[in-house]
Amino acid sequence: MISIICPSPKGSDIAFKLQKSLNANLYIKGKIEDKEYDKIKDSEVSLSTNCTIYRFYEDFKLKDITEETFKISDSIIFISSTGIAVRAVSSFIVSKDVDPGVVVVDLSSKYAISLLSGHLGGSNELTLEVSRILNCHPVITTATDTMNIKAPDIIAKNHNLIIDDLKKAKCIAALLVDGKEVGIKDEYGIIDITKGYRKLSELEENSIWITNKINYEDTGLDFNKVLKLIKRDIVLGIGCRRNTPYEKIKEFVLDSLRKYNYDFRAVNKIVSVDLKQDEDGIIKLAENFECPFITYKREEIKLVEDKYEKSEFVFKTLGVYSVCEPCVDLSGAEIVISKIKHEGMTLAIGILKS
Repeated sequence: MISIICPSPKGSDIAFKLQKSLNANLYIKGKIEDKEYDKIKDSEVSLSTNCTIYRFYEDFKLKDITEETFKISDSIIFISSTGIAVRAVSSFIVSKDVDPGVVVVDLSSKYAISLLSGHLGGSNELTLEVSRILNCHPVITTATDTMNIKAPDIIAKNHNLIIDDLKKAKCIAALLVDGKEVGIKDEYGIIDITKGYRKLSELEENSIWITNKINYEDTGLDFNKVLKLIKRDIVLGIGCRRNTPYEKIKEFVLDSLRKYNYDFRAVNKIVSVDLKQDEDGIIKLAENFECPFITYKREEIKLVEDKYEKSEFVFKTLGVYSVCEPCVDLSGAEIVISKIKHEGMTLAIGILKS
């Protein structure tokens, strides 16, 4: 969601024009009479139907509006000076991986300025879009962008990778800005090697590692100087007895992932049989891993269960001979770790095919 904040009535025309193109929520200072609102709706800068317009009068409170939009918006556009925008957002800035992108447009619409969260927050991209809509000059000052180099956080964003450590990402970006070449070891071959980078066959210090693993096989490597970008391609097939405690399932899964050197943050989804769709322990695990929990009907499982080890106990209980492996199979993943059994729980680990 994009929110447009217009602290001055003089910026309303700009705000309306942007709203029409971006389908944004609008926060405007100044009185708008009903007949004027109807006129706006009928004009070429009409509000889109699902926009929420907040009509404030003398009680327009910029700090309160900014606080609200920081909570609900992916991006915020200020129609104001940069000074007003900086003072408005300064109290609410947390971190570049959670802050919304912030763009500023001056009241003469000469410039669109990327102010905050240019990469992960997307304000650089939004700045370019705003400049096209208003036919104004985009101002982007992030060092890697001005040097035409892809920053590590842009690589992560473009390929839906998780940044292991933002401080390391900043260090790698600093190396690139200083003119030093950074190596990339890409386990998947998904990254284009562009300006500032080189391809690695073996991981080295001051480099980027695209992986789903916890550690690299070279134990002598200083991992404080390696930026890991994690690909979420792991599927966990889980079976368990009814009402198995969440902590027990979590410990079993984490121990198993560590044993086979898989990063839990690489988990893309958790799968099981439909009878487990209300299994509280698995539901909580999926919430903890921030991934979907998907279940399959027993009729679907029966189509592939013959490939895997059968359990008469499971058949008597659920009507199918196996759960964890067939469900991973049905998810489209390739099983890399077959059924692991532990105290009434089973786990299979799969990797989604690229």
